[in-house]
Amino acid sequence: MRLLRIRLLWTACIAAVWFAVCAIAGIVSAEWALHPTRSILTQDDEERAASVAESHGVTLRQVEITANDGVILRAWAIRPAPGNGDAVILLHGVASNRAGMLGPADMLLRHGYSVLLPDARAQGMSGGDLATYGFLEAGDLQRWFNWLVQRQAPRCIDAIGESMGAAQLLNSLRTVRGFCALAAESSFASFREVSYVRIGEWFGTGPWLGRTLLRPVVEFGIFYARWRYGVDLAQENPSQAVAASRVPVLLIHGLLDNNIPPHNSETILAASKGNNPDVSLWEPQEPWGPIPASSSAASSPGSRAIKPRRSTANSANSASSANSAVSSMRPSRQHEVLFAARLVVVAGHDDGA
Repeated sequence: MRLLRIRLLWTACIAAVWFAVCAIAGIVSAEWALHPTRSILTQDDEERAASVAESHGVTLRQVEITANDGVILRAWAIRPAPGNGDAVILLHGVASNRAGMLGPADMLLRHGYSVLLPDARAQGMSGGDLATYGFLEAGDLQRWFNWLVQRQAPRCIDAIGESMGAAQLLNSLRTVRGFCALAAESSFASFREVSYVRIGEWFGTGPWLGRTLLRPVVEFGIFYARWRYGVDLAQENPSQAVAASRVPVLLIHGLLDNNIPPHNSETILAASKGNNPDVSLWEPQEPWGPIPASSSAASSPGSRAIKPRRSTANSANSASSANSAVSSMRPSRQHEVLFAARLVVVAGHDDGA
């Protein structure tokens, strides 16, 4: 009996130490996630942005708005003349800034889209101390959406997000109404899921360790963020947001992505089954390889295209036109045109670009 009590005591002590270590690790992880490195805009970034605008014969506009909580948010706005009547919001990844989206902006401007490139809160030149992965950013995106409606009154507002920006974009579907189409590159399926991935990176084990033995680290981190800052990271769930929406979504996820593994986008696609029929997934073997012009097109070599559950004749015709229009162009130009055409096809409105 005495030996049993000693064993129970040792077990209780080990468990207490284990949970204490998990709690500390969870707190440190939460602070790290909520306070990512801020990448300030440089003079070179400003000059590159101005050069992109000038190449299209327009002036770069500096934009500033106030978020719901009083934080000042900043962006670049570039409106081509003449334009096609549509606008696209471009959202960058974590520890980056709006300059990281100048490449897609330049491509879209060539096709007549007006573009808005915001710095996320606590990133770039925007104010705020916390990056909340969609919890507060959904309200910020609603403000930017409203700004576009009031200042430009576009026919359609689409959006493209990368990594953190993709997750913020998809999460915003819970509250932002009116998007014509979204393209999300390398989004996580939920904050919990990407947390499991990060823990697996620390130990080189894959996400299973975070889902099992080290799950208390994730749960303590989520609890701490809610208790300390009022930020409920458990609500950051793009899978649920997309499934509850009817907005067409194109998911893009490289099969070689080891930062946010492709099973995240596959989970988002699976969750939308039976709820949002206009979700499709393209998984290139290499980043930004040849882009299928249509959801129903055959996969390019080294990539995997998962068909959406609904295809229209208009989409097929648009894709065919895009293919023939770019057949004689250099490869990089083909990819750009096909990507713009794919965004238009998903939205269901063809501007002839």
